[in-house]
Amino acid sequence: MRCAALVVVSGIAVLHAADEIPRRPSVIDDFQNRVEAYATLHEAAQRQLPTLKQTNSAADILKGQHLLAAKIREKRHGVAQGNIFTPEISQEFHRLAGTATHGPAAGRVATSLKRAEPVRLTLRVNETYPQRVPLQSVPPTLLQNLPTLPPELEYRVVGHALVLRDIGANLIVDFVPDLIP
Repeated sequence: MRCAALVVVSGIAVLHAADEIPRRPSVIDDFQNRVEAYATLHEAAQRQLPTLKQTNSAADILKGQHLLAAKIREKRHGVAQGNIFTPEISQEFHRLAGTATHGPAAGRVATSLKRAEPVRLTLRVNETYPQRVPLQSVPPTLLQNLPTLPPELEYRVVGHALVLRDIGANLIVDFVPDLIP
């Protein structure tokens, strides 16, 4: 059952649900603007490539993925870790993740992480996520605390890091080190 409280701040009524994680709007807005800018870049890179015909050929799919990744790398040349997850955004993600990993849901998060095959690799922005390395998903309890992503992107767990991955290009877009306990 949800519990809600009505709080009056400077004469403005604010409804705050007790089980929701309050977010710092300007930091989350900055993050959303950065991922939307990346999604726009992804779409622009995709438009520069020949349209791939629908195929079941793994080789053709992989070739298209590599072409898209190369175009995106061209457009993001010199980008380093922290381009999307700035220090302020990383700090907010640590705070949001902490509510799930240290709060009442901590047991569910730990159980979910233990069920998955642990992934360990050296992370580098703009590098391809290795084909033979499993994609460890983010526990749902943690995921619900994080901002929604455009369809081109997804969150993944690699070791203790939260990774932002381009699905179509299979690229590591950015990451937050040491987010997962």
